Amino acid sequence: MDLNKALAELKTRPGFADRVGMVLIHNGVVRGYSRDGQKRIKELKVKPDQETIEAIQQKYSRSPGIFAVLIQAREGVFRPGDDLLHIIVAGDIRENVKPVLSEVLEEVKTRAMHKEEREAT
Repeated sequence: MDLNKALAELKTRPGFADRVGMVLIHNGVVRGYSRDGQKRIKELKVKPDQETIEAIQQKYSRSPGIFAVLIQAREGVFRPGDDLLHIIVAGDIRENVKPVLSEVLEEVKTRAMHKEEREAT
């Protein structure tokens, strides 16, 4: 997802100017080390469950004050520094938008992302 293009497209949607006061963006990248910090990572193989991601997107798009939720999870083999997951949440006020971004991120990471780390040698 080109974040600039996605944001520009979102702003052209009917109702955006009247209903949106905040847009939060998550740009997840591949770390060069394991979550526990014990291993250097050479590559990360990722297989997102697109059906689950779509369900999460639909669920949170109906949250109070939320105008839109966009999610893109890339599939393939990635190296440290590569973009992996983009989430955009647009809505009225921070009290509505911030928790939705957090909940969407948590659900996508725990339910819809299948990852396999390949250690650096």
